[in-house]
Amino acid sequence: MSFANKVVIITGASTRADVSNDEDAKRIIEETIEKYGKLDILVNNAGILGFDGILSDNIMSVFDSIMKVNLRAAVYMNHLAAPHIIKTKGNIINISSVVGKITYKQFPILCYSALKAALNHFTRHVAGELAQHGVRVNTISPGPVKTDLFSNAFTELPTPQSNVEQISTPLGRISEAKEIADLILFVASDKAKAMTGSDYVTDNGSTLM
Repeated sequence: MSFANKVVIITGASTRADVSNDEDAKRIIEETIEKYGKLDILVNNAGILGFDGILSDNIMSVFDSIMKVNLRAAVYMNHLAAPHIIKTKGNIINISSVVGKITYKQFPILCYSALKAALNHFTRHVAGELAQHGVRVNTISPGPVKTDLFSNAFTELPTPQSNVEQISTPLGRISEAKEIADLILFVASDKAKAMTGSDYVTDNGSTLM
């Protein structure tokens, strides 16, 4: 499977822009349409991680920061992309997290988790709205993945951890970023043409803990 002959925007990867900035978000879409004339697939992958709990003094600053990038930007990118994706009968994938479904007791990620749960429900609503146009909208919810986002964030913990592999999972392993990319490729492909409004979990069994 590949994205051959498809025009794809992947925030946080294929685009160099601050998607939390409305003007940058609009520029991404406008430049894509101007250059390629269409948009087939949007993958909202941009995100940040912050640590907080209900008793944390920084809870609102963490909430505002994560809201701006992880939820508001995703909502706006969906809004901007939808008219173009309707024309191609393409699809949208919003990258969420298993913590939108479960609580990770070993890490203080209250706001991050709550906003991922919000992204999940937003995605289901958009899927229902766009289904009549032949557009599919899904989420992918990874568990721990070996990425710079996780590795860098762990150094900010009260008891810093320098290695994402210290996280335990029932399968005894942590996913590589390529595994998530492979799942994105499948969900975005015609092999998944009956799938919309779904949340695809790839977490090495983390939701079983």
